[in-house]
Amino acid sequence: MTDTDVRMTLNFILDSSWAKFGDQPAIGMAMERSLSYTELHHNVISLAVKLMEEGVGKGDHVAILAENSHCWGIAYLAIVRIGAIAVPILPDLPESDVHHILKEMGVDILFTSQRQVDKVYELKQQLKGPVVMLDNSTSPEGLLNAVTFSELLDQGTTLLAGAADTPVFPEVGEDDIASILYTSGTSGYSKAVMLSHKNLTSNAYSGSRLMELRPGDVFLSILPMSHTYEFSMGFILPLLTGCRIAYAGKSPTPAILQKLCQYEKPKCMFAVPLVLEKIYKKRVLPQIEKSKLLTLACKTDFGRKLIYRKIGAKLISFFGGELRFMGIGGAALNPEVEQFLFDAKFPYLIGYGLTEASPLIAGGPFADTTIVVGSTGKPISGVEVKIVDPDPASGIGEIYATGANIMIGYYEDQEATDEVISSDGWLATGDLGLIDEFGNLHVKGRSKNVIVMANGENVYPEAIEHKINSFHWVVESLVLENNGQLEAWVYPDYEFLDEVTSGKNRTDRRNYIEGLLDEMRGELNTQLSGSSRIARVFERREPFIKTATHKIKRYLYSSHAMVG
Repeated sequence: MTDTDVRMTLNFILDSSWAKFGDQPAIGMAMERSLSYTELHHNVISLAVKLMEEGVGKGDHVAILAENSHCWGIAYLAIVRIGAIAVPILPDLPESDVHHILKEMGVDILFTSQRQVDKVYELKQQLKGPVVMLDNSTSPEGLLNAVTFSELLDQGTTLLAGAADTPVFPEVGEDDIASILYTSGTSGYSKAVMLSHKNLTSNAYSGSRLMELRPGDVFLSILPMSHTYEFSMGFILPLLTGCRIAYAGKSPTPAILQKLCQYEKPKCMFAVPLVLEKIYKKRVLPQIEKSKLLTLACKTDFGRKLIYRKIGAKLISFFGGELRFMGIGGAALNPEVEQFLFDAKFPYLIGYGLTEASPLIAGGPFADTTIVVGSTGKPISGVEVKIVDPDPASGIGEIYATGANIMIGYYEDQEATDEVISSDGWLATGDLGLIDEFGNLHVKGRSKNVIVMANGENVYPEAIEHKINSFHWVVESLVLENNGQLEAWVYPDYEFLDEVTSGKNRTDRRNYIEGLLDEMRGELNTQLSGSSRIARVFERREPFIKTATHKIKRYLYSSHAMVG
């Protein structure tokens, strides 16, 4: 094994960060004391020793099903320290999906929490090793072989202290599998993605070149660590650069998020579009719409930018006042919201990627003035992107990517792997896009979602849905084709509707909603080409069923199956 092989492992990153940053704060819960890099390293080694005593060996699968915490990070790093494979499970997954993953992976040991443990009681016989409660809670008597994280860590510390020599762990190379993650796909079933140490570390190294990071900078972590985006960019990246990670725990409400930010004053954060879109709809638009003067001023380019900059300053204050960078990814950001962030001079960066790419493919770099609003910026360092079979008129084709970050493949599914990775290492993303004259990647939507109209025009439903979702009274929408025409299903903001129809009877309330839908259709169609216009808009009275990463499961819906 060469020195380079070792340098591209997660173990090397932890060891080198410990050597560089020692007693500086590394990781902890928000508003609580953090572990130093020295303490983090010691805890990881102690837990790794204990896992080996429990019989965990190189290549074994160990699952983590829990909310974010520093204990989650310690557990993960201890698993890969001994060459075992971590199986992070999204906390939002239902019990049936959790059972499927644990059975397919043949997991013996599970790290979990009180909020998740109900999902695994029925697997008591399968989990031969301990169920470790990361939040130090206890399992009801006799239901599981449960032990608290602190107990397991103390046992490991005792073993380490009593050892005559430095513990010897299995050799771990860059091509060894570090994680197996299940995609929460919108196409009907999940795939198990195998990511090597090199896949993950190369993406973190590339991420470190997107913006300036300084030792001691605070990262506030609000996204699930079991999602590759937060893991690579919000966990490995800050550890690589000597930053401090503060965990919000479960997904915080806006009020709690504001409180955490005022205390921690983060320099960096990673968020999904939903966070920014909610703030824009609930806090920015109402400020403008309630004032005739502001509404009038926003009709001019100069006035809009001036007002947005003032609101942008308040938004930075909301996030603690010292925010230098916010990465936005995991889904497409609404163009109207991005234009606001750009005009407001908010320090954001759009990232594009997928689990199979560990995950980042394109984004930034930060402060590059040639990045076009609506694009995802340039391919990150070490990653090449090309557009395959582009349309001669639009330049839109399928996005392919290659680099050290591209997955090993799908677990025990060579056929599916061969479908998406070519013999020379190019990943077919399944997304459509184009590259502009400045080298920016523009993502237009999923190839499977494209609607081909009778005249041969390609319609990208996601683009229309973004326009629909820009209406402040809309929560989410879905555009479908039915007998050669486009239909839109809209789930409204019933909290807003309750306010504006307060005191009205059912008939008046129904007429008001139908009037909104009709008015929206008319306004929307002025912005769309003839064949892309919406023929009908329907109210949907419950949220769409979504994946654990909040994408609508489109395969569940078709024009003939939709009901209001």
